Amino acid sequence: MQETEILIAGGGIAGLSAAARLAADGHQIVIVDPAPKDTPDTATTDLRTTAFLKPGIDTLTYAGVWDDMQQSGAQLRVMRIVDAGGAERTPRETADFDGAETSDGYFGWNITNIAAKAALLRKIATLDNVRLMNGCKVTGYRAPTPAGPGPAIITLSNGQKFAASLVLAADGRNSTLRDLAGIRFNRWSYEQDALVFAVSHDTPHDNISTEIHRSGGPLTLVPMPDHNGKACSSVVWMVPHARAQTLAAMDDAALARELTTETINLFGPVDIVTPRAVWPMVAQIAHRLTAPRLALIAETAHVVPPIGAQGLNMSLHDIETLAKQIDLAKLENRDIGSDALLHRWERRQLPKTVGRVGGIDLLNRAAMAEPKFLRDLRYSGLCAINHIGPLRRLAIKAGIGK
Repeated sequence: MQETEILIAGGGIAGLSAAARLAADGHQIVIVDPAPKDTPDTATTDLRTTAFLKPGIDTLTYAGVWDDMQQSGAQLRVMRIVDAGGAERTPRETADFDGAETSDGYFGWNITNIAAKAALLRKIATLDNVRLMNGCKVTGYRAPTPAGPGPAIITLSNGQKFAASLVLAADGRNSTLRDLAGIRFNRWSYEQDALVFAVSHDTPHDNISTEIHRSGGPLTLVPMPDHNGKACSSVVWMVPHARAQTLAAMDDAALARELTTETINLFGPVDIVTPRAVWPMVAQIAHRLTAPRLALIAETAHVVPPIGAQGLNMSLHDIETLAKQIDLAKLENRDIGSDALLHRWERRQLPKTVGRVGGIDLLNRAAMAEPKFLRDLRYSGLCAINHIGPLRRLAIKAGIGK
């Protein structure tokens, strides 16, 4: 039996971020990740990017990883939403939410998931109080009764056992640890896929993230560093399943022509510069966020479509709010995995999580809307937010998660 203060199941971006953030407060941490140790040759399949918003950047800065991570990204100064009607493909309303209206002057940075994870791994490798165990997973979870003072006992697939004061489940939407704890969840599909790839284009993006709404789902182009001397953007194109299959089967030239049309030529002609990937769109939420000595974070707790850069930023919010409570408990010599601490965190976090998952669900359904009266209702809502000052400021605050 080995001992650690905190055991984290899952070595993705969320799990590594949690480890780096908690390590900065001096906690002893073990990370368990079923994936083999990454190498430059094998860690190249994830084409997605993440727009890290300012609150999440603050968490990563405290963790000591942000300066390294941001070197490979592009700043997001403006979030632009374009309502382009339906088949007519004409901009009806363009709302620019300017980072200059925030106290920080920008919204965030867009970084590839590969680069973000690589920066986190480099940081973890320098930390004496973090141990990363690749190639094994959690297969057993035994916790004391709710009133019991003992640790959680975690069994790994390699036969090792750990006693931990606190366990964090960051092992994804199909979490084994969540299932072992008997925590149920709801999941629903949108009959929709996201095509993910990167393009270069003649028109500069000017650090503006552009989300175009017609029908079938939003089409988003997010700034990236230049590619071969040309402006470059990551594309997340959400469409119904059948159209996703058609688009995915196109050659690069045909896909580029289709995207140029769909973006209403806002970027000029585009060129496809990476392979494309297709991701089914689902949403998911856990019924509760805690069990004895266990907290669910990131996609173990919530999954949302990639709208408004909310997914990983919600995860970083989970981590930051929990880290603050854990650190305070340690300073006051209290149990960092007590039921009282975890239930207090859950009471604050779960309503916010439910509200944000519900809000993103509503936004996606509005973006998918085919009937004209629903598209007109969406257009009217965007106009109101764009032109009414208090609504605009509220939308900016909600968008960055403050």
